[in-house]
Amino acid sequence: MKRSRQTFEEIAASLRVLEVDWMEDPHAGKVITMLKSLPVGRKITGNDVIKILETDFRAASTVLRLFLGMAKDEYDRDIPALFEGTGAGKVTKFKQDPKAFVAAFAKLDLLKKINAEVTRPLEWSDRLVGLFEGGWGSARKGQLRGRMLEDFVEDILLKIFSKDQIIPRCQFLGASGLSSEKADFAIPSAEDAHILIEVKAFNATGSKQTDVLGDIYRIVEQRRDDTAFILVTDGISWKARQNDLRKIIKLQNEGRIRKIYTMAMADQLEADLRSLAEGIV
Repeated sequence: MKRSRQTFEEIAASLRVLEVDWMEDPHAGKVITMLKSLPVGRKITGNDVIKILETDFRAASTVLRLFLGMAKDEYDRDIPALFEGTGAGKVTKFKQDPKAFVAAFAKLDLLKKINAEVTRPLEWSDRLVGLFEGGWGSARKGQLRGRMLEDFVEDILLKIFSKDQIIPRCQFLGASGLSSEKADFAIPSAEDAHILIEVKAFNATGSKQTDVLGDIYRIVEQRRDDTAFILVTDGISWKARQNDLRKIIKLQNEGRIRKIYTMAMADQLEADLRSLAEGIV
């Protein structure tokens, strides 16, 4: 081979758009065939779901994920949390008891979503909407979950404190007097926070989950010891990251987090905030 000296312009001129047909992938073909094999003219039943899972568990799992509107990492993380014991939502668990396996999906309204989808009239725009949802929409869902949980907390705070005492998404002044750590809510001010509240809707994986733990640890380390630090979190995904949740609960047991709340604990959160409010002048 002859030696050569290439230039940017030479390489740039040779670049082209890499277009591929994702439907040529064997798995995609199986999923599409399976979708087309679903019965029409009647309601889809649990037995229909069992049948496709028996035919090809991997392809059927993708079909179920599509009907549930879940990204792959979201499905792989959250579905095992529906089950207990060997298999954790995988083929082993299905083979142990197919009916019980499919019944577990009732918590996510699977059959309702399937039947709503298969009876919905289609328009040409539906395919593009689906592509949009699979990309931007998947990421946006995580943001919306977080905002929903923040709104839940703020609604409770407004029952107890005046609006000017609720400082959202702020940098609070900590024990050193130099802290610039952030919290979702500081009360009654960021400069002299008696209460700090961090809100974590857990729906992330990997580095994002590391960020969740890191945010909590940093607040624990930076706050004054007499500042009540409250964590509000939710999401079935915690069941798939039990060790991480245990680490946070350990902080609560050590008194470094005053208390951990979920949306199901709304009454407790309101009552405890009212109690804490009595100590704020």
